[in-house]
Amino acid sequence: MRIGVLTAGGDSPGLNAVIRAVVRKGHGVAGHTVLGFYDAWDGVLERRFTEMDTTAVRGILPRGGTLLGTRRGSPYDTPDGRDRLREAFADLRLEALVVIGGNGTLTVASMLHEELGLPLVGVPKTIDNDVVGTDATFGFQTAVQIATDAIDRLHTTAESHDRVMIVEVMGRDAGWIAMHAGIAGGATAILIPERPFDIGEVARIVTHRHDRGRYASVVVVAEGTRPVPGTLELPPAPLDRYGRPMHGNVAHHLAPELSRLTGYETRVVQLGHLQRGGTPTAYDRVLSTRFGLAAVDAVRDRAWGDMVVLRSGRIERVPMRETRGLTRTVDLELFDDVAASFFG
Repeated sequence: MRIGVLTAGGDSPGLNAVIRAVVRKGHGVAGHTVLGFYDAWDGVLERRFTEMDTTAVRGILPRGGTLLGTRRGSPYDTPDGRDRLREAFADLRLEALVVIGGNGTLTVASMLHEELGLPLVGVPKTIDNDVVGTDATFGFQTAVQIATDAIDRLHTTAESHDRVMIVEVMGRDAGWIAMHAGIAGGATAILIPERPFDIGEVARIVTHRHDRGRYASVVVVAEGTRPVPGTLELPPAPLDRYGRPMHGNVAHHLAPELSRLTGYETRVVQLGHLQRGGTPTAYDRVLSTRFGLAAVDAVRDRAWGDMVVLRSGRIERVPMRETRGLTRTVDLELFDDVAASFFG
């Protein structure tokens, strides 16, 4: 068979490990021709690819980023995009395409499969851990570890100066990184998109901690977090070229108000793309490898329209349509029972 593979959307630690597994099993074991498309869907539409063998993926397991490059966008962005995609499949004699991406990418792949009948298999990817249908996505554990390491370091400088540190992490619509890193790092408070915050309550928690003689507070906030209406005014988020709100900088609006209410000096640290860069953890390398191998198995079984997922420790398959337009958000019962138990 002639199998293609592409990476789309934001980069995530473990992408190269998936590509490596697809090539090692697809070409090295099954003898398929594997085409790696550059820059996501653009590579297919523009016929920009490289034929990959085991030599091409040697040494990429621990590397962050993606060997193939990645972009946002899809064939739906132009009126003739779907026709060009269908022509590319025919011209390249492409018999299957492994699509590695997050919610947006998997939604697009699901629609393309159902509308055009294209032989697509999905692999869920995002550091936000917010893909519906899977217990975990690769890259999430790496992002959490990076954020936790940062929180650990910030505790010491905060204690030295009797400061409040606000650490802003990624998480536009879901607070998985903030919750896990906040719990692991012993945060004073954790603010997530699923639970609007009251600035007065955050100030009370911080003040209570300092009144008990703990001369440092670290507040972890996800970039998409918003306040309870009427408690703190934030400017409207600008829109990207796809019409989606560009969240971020909430910490910079939170910090001066928290200083005013508590009397403590407050500093902001935005981790930003540090969470997505660098080498993946061992857990993410293993999960990525399992996903890549399972994707080739799905191609063998012609399980078109499915994505490989992790459920209760096992790799399974579910239709990509299960995640179409949806976001896997934090379980608020877990947040209240575990994370909130340590606030203050």
